[in-house]
Amino acid sequence: MSAVLTRMRPGRLALPAVVVLVYLYILSPVLFVSWIAFFDQDVIFFPPEGYTFKWFSQVWERRSYQRGFITSFQVAAVAMVCGVVLGTLASIALVRYRFPGREAINTLLLSPLIVPGVVAGGAIYAFFVTLDNEFEWEMKGTLPGLIAAHVMLTLPWTVRLISASLQGIDRSVEEAAMNLGANAWTTFRRVTFPMMRAGIVAASLFSFITSFENLELTLFLVGPGRTTLPVVVLAALEFKVDPTIAAVAFVQIVIIGVLMLITDRYVKLSRIV
Repeated sequence: MSAVLTRMRPGRLALPAVVVLVYLYILSPVLFVSWIAFFDQDVIFFPPEGYTFKWFSQVWERRSYQRGFITSFQVAAVAMVCGVVLGTLASIALVRYRFPGREAINTLLLSPLIVPGVVAGGAIYAFFVTLDNEFEWEMKGTLPGLIAAHVMLTLPWTVRLISASLQGIDRSVEEAAMNLGANAWTTFRRVTFPMMRAGIVAASLFSFITSFENLELTLFLVGPGRTTLPVVVLAALEFKVDPTIAAVAFVQIVIIGVLMLITDRYVKLSRIV
C-alpha cells in the first residue's frame, strides 16, 4: 500500500507544480519590473546595491511623465463616460428589443475586441487623414481625435458588460412595477437602473483601464503635447533604461490592479474575459 502511495504522490504534485511554473512565467515581467523600481543605482545590474523609494518622487518631477499621466487620465475619463452612455443605450436596445439587423449591429459593436490594436490604429489614422484632406477636419494628433478613437475601445466592453447585466434581470419585477402604475421611464429609473448598477460600475472601471493603458492604437494618434503615459514610457525606453521607467510602470500596475479588483467585486471577470 505504501508503495502505491509513493508512486501516486509525484503524479499528484506534478499538476500543481506545472500550474505554479506557468503563473511564474506569466507574471515574471511584472515581478521583475516591480523589483527594478526599487533599485538604488542609476544603471540596472544584478544584484542591486540597495533599495530606495527615490525614483517614485523623481517620476512626478519630470514634466513628460506629468503631461503623459494627465493626458491619459483625461482621455480615459472622457472615453469612459462617452462609451458607457452609448454602450448602455445600445445594450438596452439589443437585449430588450427585436428588430432587423440586431445581430449584425451587436457583432459590429463587439468587433473592436478582435481587431489588433496596431491595425485599428493605422486604420483610424488613415481615416483621420482622409477627413483632413476631403473636409479639412483636423483630427489626427488632436485630443478630440484621440478621445474618439478611445471611445471605440470602451464601447465593446460596455456593451458586453451591460448586456450581461440586463440579461440577469428578472423581467417580472419590471412588469410588477408597471402593473402598479409606473410608466416606462419611472420603471427604468426606479427598478431597472438600480438592478443594472453593478454592471454600469464594472463597465466604467473596465473602460477606464482599457483606455488608460492602451498603447498600440494610441501610438498612431498622439501629437505634440498630447502624448499619453504609455507612449511616453515607450519613447523613454529608446534612450535609456533606468529605475524611473520601472517606477512609472509599477505605479500603472498598482492603479490597474486596484481597479481590476474593484471591477471583479461587481462583475466576475471570469464571466466576460
